[in-house]
Amino acid sequence: MSIHYKETKNGFEFGDVKITRMIASEKKEQIILIIETSKQKPIQIYVTKTGKLKIYSEYGEWRPEESR
Repeated sequence: MSIHYKETKNGFEFGDVKITRMIASEKKEQIILIIETSKQKPIQIYVTKTGKLKIYSEYGEWRPEESR
């Protein structure tokens, strides 16, 4: 059994997941990644140059339990 793999213009597909780099902003010094599967609506991950992450789904921003 082989797992589907395909490189795309701004990311890749691996199995049922599609990962896409949507924006690289020099002004905000961040990139935005989109993760999609057939069973999950897209998740947006914002990554700053210092490594800070912000994660958003259809329900809003995801936050670690300890910061709520």
